[in-house]
Amino acid sequence: MKEQSVSKGFAILSAANILVKILSFLYIPFLLGILKEEGYGIYMAANSVYVFIYVLANSGLPVAISKLVAELVAEGNIKDAIRSFKIARSYLIIAGIVLGILLAATADPISYAIKYPQAKLAILGLAPALLFTSISSAYRGLFQGFGNMTPTAVSQVIEQIVNTICTLLFAYLLYNKYKLFGYSYAIVYACAGGTIGTSVAAFSSAVYLLIAKARLKLDSTSGTDFPQTIRRSYDLLAKKIVEYSIPITMSVGLIYAGNLIDTWNIKSRLIVAGFTPENATIMFGQLSRYISLMNVPIAIITSLSAAIFPAIASAVATKNHKLVQNRINYTFKVCLMISIPAAVGLSLLSKPIYGVLKFGNGYELMMYGAIVLIFMSIVQIQNSILQSSGKLFQVVPNLFIGILIKIVSNYVLIARPEINIYGALIGSSLGYIVPIILNHLLIKNSLKIKIKIKRSLFSTILAAIAMTLSVSIAYFGMQAIFYASSTKYVFLLVSLFISIAVGGATYLVVLPATGGLTEEDLRIVPSRIRKYIKVRHKKD
Repeated sequence: MKEQSVSKGFAILSAANILVKILSFLYIPFLLGILKEEGYGIYMAANSVYVFIYVLANSGLPVAISKLVAELVAEGNIKDAIRSFKIARSYLIIAGIVLGILLAATADPISYAIKYPQAKLAILGLAPALLFTSISSAYRGLFQGFGNMTPTAVSQVIEQIVNTICTLLFAYLLYNKYKLFGYSYAIVYACAGGTIGTSVAAFSSAVYLLIAKARLKLDSTSGTDFPQTIRRSYDLLAKKIVEYSIPITMSVGLIYAGNLIDTWNIKSRLIVAGFTPENATIMFGQLSRYISLMNVPIAIITSLSAAIFPAIASAVATKNHKLVQNRINYTFKVCLMISIPAAVGLSLLSKPIYGVLKFGNGYELMMYGAIVLIFMSIVQIQNSILQSSGKLFQVVPNLFIGILIKIVSNYVLIARPEINIYGALIGSSLGYIVPIILNHLLIKNSLKIKIKIKRSLFSTILAAIAMTLSVSIAYFGMQAIFYASSTKYVFLLVSLFISIAVGGATYLVVLPATGGLTEEDLRIVPSRIRKYIKVRHKKD
């Protein structure tokens, strides 16, 4: 299997993840049209339960596969790389089956525990997805370990397309079938229909990945080992997989456990603040839509994490400290170049974005909360760097402290009527800032890495300021021209896209002009755009 460069792998995963996230929130207005505000809140509550169980099954082992395969490939031990994948795949399939059965058996008490009893059938509909996603995760870990991001990217796009179609179709059909029994009754079945679509989509992704591996003809005899390669025993490979997967599962599990607690915490504290249960559910749905939008740029950071993880792991395995440092600095640099302008753009254009997407109320959450995107991105990259460098367990306490701060902050702040749902934004900010500080100290002192991003950070901030000015001028200028138009939605859409285009062009002009881009960075930019960007040849 041909290995891709970090930049190319990142570009492929980014393109796929952006498409996936665009599809994931473009269908939200249609789902809102079927479920309405309260039903959407129920649907997202069921989804938060599923995501938590999903990460328990699929967060640690696939990353462990990626890390171990990358290390073995770097040593030239192809046969053991394939064997380690097969061991981990069997673990994942067992985990998917067990957790799927457990989720189905406990759907009723779980729905009552999170204060969303109407979500029981929706949770049941998600149970089969755990097996299929476990299979998919195993194969994605294998491909990423070999440095080939294409199968992962294609499978994610296929999964989201099927998910979008089936979720809307099943939700619509079941709502119409049961609407004669009343809205409350129909919504329960419509939410369940939507989650069945998720299971069907997971199955389609697993089928594609099985076909992709068969086409690449990867088996235990594929590849040629280096003559000096030392073969590993089954027990040693299994031990390595467990050693790598447990702390990674703990890290990701802590994050989503915090999110699951928030599902209960936010609604219950809003009720304490004086809101009705129905209004609290609606406000939780608004927060979920804000998170859905935040996940679009976060998808790019996730792609960066996935691409850099095996790259750093292989550099560490070969004890190439200079390469490790270069790749870490590159990762931080790209992270900030993406997250800072994304946060600024989402904040500036929050109202028209919500208007175009027909997200209803709640754009203020994005206006004030977009800065959380930067904190989320940095923590995700720090975790990936530390885990790929072998500091697997050290990440866990830092995350735990941040999540605890977030939960306590939400509990206190959301219950205050004058703060209400906005307390979740404050809690999230505090919950990420503390781990950022702790992780930075760990990277600096434990890995002995010098973070050299001052010049690129300065250039990124300058470019973001220029982008802010150009976006503001473009958007408000367009609004002034089209204010009296009778077809306001069309011109809102036109104004938004023109503003985004102007802002993006400004950023791509100012950033390289101030020394924030290098030739290496431009490898992630499409070639048709790259030829118009001139970089300054300065060292960071």
